[in-house]
Amino acid sequence: MTRYSRYMAAEKAKRTGRIKQMIEIYRTTRVRDRNLTLMLLVSFLAPLVASLLLAWLLPGSWLNWVVWPLSGVLVGILLVMIVLGRRAEKAAYQQIDGRPGAVGAVVQGALRRSWRGSEVPVSINRNQDAVYRVVGRGGVVLISEGSRARTQRMAADEERKVKRALRNVEVVHLYVGPDGDGIPLHKLSRSLVKLKPKMSRAEVTAVYNRLSSLQATPIGIPKGMDPNRVRSQRPR
Repeated sequence: MTRYSRYMAAEKAKRTGRIKQMIEIYRTTRVRDRNLTLMLLVSFLAPLVASLLLAWLLPGSWLNWVVWPLSGVLVGILLVMIVLGRRAEKAAYQQIDGRPGAVGAVVQGALRRSWRGSEVPVSINRNQDAVYRVVGRGGVVLISEGSRARTQRMAADEERKVKRALRNVEVVHLYVGPDGDGIPLHKLSRSLVKLKPKMSRAEVTAVYNRLSSLQATPIGIPKGMDPNRVRSQRPR
């Protein structure tokens, strides 16, 4: 077998693997998301119909009936992948929502590279309420998980610790829990991304290393949650 043949065989295997992965993600997500099939059909058909209308309305040669529909199909496939990935991610979050350590699973597996944190909380009580700390360009963020009434004091204590070590760093509080004003788990990553940048990447690294050095004794992951086993499936 020549080098080119081996390359083509490897590429074919990759494509087959991606298709199988998307089919599996679709099957597992459909169990929790009854509207998934309809959403995917709309995502694919909407740009295709729009492209056919453009080919009919815009003046031009017969190439319009090739270029526009082909563009519509490609855009439709792209939208299907995006919608499937987001719905699968939301379904995975719904599966762990309300369980102790759910925020830790998001911190470990879903945060973007611009944010640094650990699945291990910086504070936890006997009721498995916890406070997590992440550091990014938006500042130091304390994420409370559980009852707001019980986590308010825990978060305030952690803020004082941060301020003692780093006086000029802004601390932001976010709350994920059963109370009405809490952030839904599947919107946690989006809420972090929306924070205005206040630090450079070099400052993020310095602040994270400084705060990590203060956490002398690991607290441990809340019982009932293994973040390594809870990952949102997204098509690659």
